[in-house]
Amino acid sequence: MADEQLPLAAAAPDHGYHEDSIRSLDWREHIRLRPGMYIGKLGDGSSPDDGIYILVKEVIDNSIDEHMMGFGRTIDVKITEQRVTVRDYGRGIPLGKVVDVVSKINTGGKYDSKVFQKSVGLNGVGTKAVNALSTNFVVQSVRDGQMKSAEFQAGQLISDPKPVKTSQRNGTLMSFEPDPAIFRNYRFIPDFLESQIWNYAYLNAGLTINFNGQKYHSENGLRDLLERKTDPEAIRYPVIHLKGIDIEMALTHGNDYGEEYYSFVNGQYTTQGGTHLAAFREGIVKTLREFYKKEYDATDIRASIVGAIAIRVQEPVFESQTKTKLGSITMEPDGALTVRNFVVDFVKEHLDNYLHKNPETAEALKKRIEQSERERKDMAGVKKLANQRAKKASLHNRKLRDCRFHFSEGKDVDKEALTTLFITEGDSASGSITKSRNVELEAVFSLRGKPLNCFGMKKKIVYENEELNLLQHALNIEEGLEGLRYNRVVIATDADVDGMHIRLLLLTFFLQFFPDLVRNGHVYILETPLFRVRNKKQTIYCYDEREKQAAIRKLGRNPEITRFKGLGEISPDEFGKFIGDNIRLEPVILQSDRSIQKLLTYYMGKNTPDRQNFIIDNLRMEKDLVAGDAPLAEETVLEAELA
Repeated sequence: MADEQLPLAAAAPDHGYHEDSIRSLDWREHIRLRPGMYIGKLGDGSSPDDGIYILVKEVIDNSIDEHMMGFGRTIDVKITEQRVTVRDYGRGIPLGKVVDVVSKINTGGKYDSKVFQKSVGLNGVGTKAVNALSTNFVVQSVRDGQMKSAEFQAGQLISDPKPVKTSQRNGTLMSFEPDPAIFRNYRFIPDFLESQIWNYAYLNAGLTINFNGQKYHSENGLRDLLERKTDPEAIRYPVIHLKGIDIEMALTHGNDYGEEYYSFVNGQYTTQGGTHLAAFREGIVKTLREFYKKEYDATDIRASIVGAIAIRVQEPVFESQTKTKLGSITMEPDGALTVRNFVVDFVKEHLDNYLHKNPETAEALKKRIEQSERERKDMAGVKKLANQRAKKASLHNRKLRDCRFHFSEGKDVDKEALTTLFITEGDSASGSITKSRNVELEAVFSLRGKPLNCFGMKKKIVYENEELNLLQHALNIEEGLEGLRYNRVVIATDADVDGMHIRLLLLTFFLQFFPDLVRNGHVYILETPLFRVRNKKQTIYCYDEREKQAAIRKLGRNPEITRFKGLGEISPDEFGKFIGDNIRLEPVILQSDRSIQKLLTYYMGKNTPDRQNFIIDNLRMEKDLVAGDAPLAEETVLEAELA
């Protein structure tokens, strides 16, 4: 019998994969096609690590590096709604290389470690990314009476005149406008910019930065930082400030819950910490245990701590292009000294010496640790029972509709940034968001009624109150932010008086017991539309009266106008249109010179004439909110101070 002929496999469709399918992108095209590889997430400016702030940082970093090398004690920074201009008074870029250093990848002076021993930007990418991602980019260098300029559009050179004579001081100017086609609906938030500028000042004592007409200057470095970040009436002992070669630290304890740290490497604010911060925390615990000759629990030592550390590393290794987490194991390329040993040894030697020389501070620090120890032991039984209830409740209730990816997993930077928990009031609103959300990245927590006003209460109440306990477990922040499951915690309540009250109570909860959640920029307010204006061809969602009137003018005669009285009235389909790419989030920003306890006492404590006057001056009457005859107040009483 002849062999049976097997049928040939069906030919795969030809998708046009030939030689001409292979493309080589130039530096400019690649940056614009994959901007996240160079500046992290794009964002719209509502988060301090959004792309537009990274662009600002990349340009200022170059000026800071010049100052670090001993050239230039002043930097001028001007930022308007669209344009950023930075002028330093360092040596100026060598005139023959002005175009190259902002338009040729892997070109720069920082590869010569003798010139820039401990810089932040070592990979020759920073200003090239700014150039490529800007609609307009200008660079000028002044050296010894000569000025060389160049101008670009989206990284493309459009003007390259020859050097001209000038009487200006030596230095470099860079000016750019972020491309709105890449940074959609972006805006600079002044608080984030000011925080950036202050960090540069703290880390470079003696440097003056003139930012939009204001002068930023620090003489005492990290000590000034902590004194500005803390309430002087709340700290238990004066800030401990220690400096050495390539390291500076500051330390104190306050009254707020949680731990608060500010960590820096070569002038870069490492918001996610890294090897240096881990060593700093370890060194504090080891030193205090040895000094007091008692094995205190690490959580008792670090409870309510406020600390800052800055180190300088030769050729640092970061875990992302945006340099928010140090990955370096060693201080120098030869590997002779590890970051951990360098930091821990410095803390053990110098903090121990300081405490021996300052017995009053040592005694106050000991009392603060022992207070935390008593509080922890008092809560032990309550916590155990509450955790059992929370575990049991999570099996049988639908309060949390979780997502698949979590912030704490740390696998994908882009996904991490977008992980979100929406906190809603009532089942109808949570149902609409649940049906329209991105199940990969967005979770929903449904409140039952108004949460407890926990102002002035001890943390024990969090475990005794089922609603607050379940919310705490949903976020996984019981032991601090290291296990936080969502990068963005969004308060999504109705735009009416009851919704604003719930929003206020939630903010009070976070500020009272988890202030670092707010300080680290994780809490947002969801802006939801008040009106829908539409005709047969187009629908426009409006967030205040001004936008409504503009929509009416745009759509012409007699459009249909709907006023939403609550989130529950908005269908899942409509929700999907404004919690996707067009989501509007207002970050809750805690100003650095505000005391949380004073803030809460004023707005959430007993009524005072001052508070009554504030309410009268800042809040609209309830009938205006309900009727929709006037635009909604953008902030509640507490939010007015926070944001």
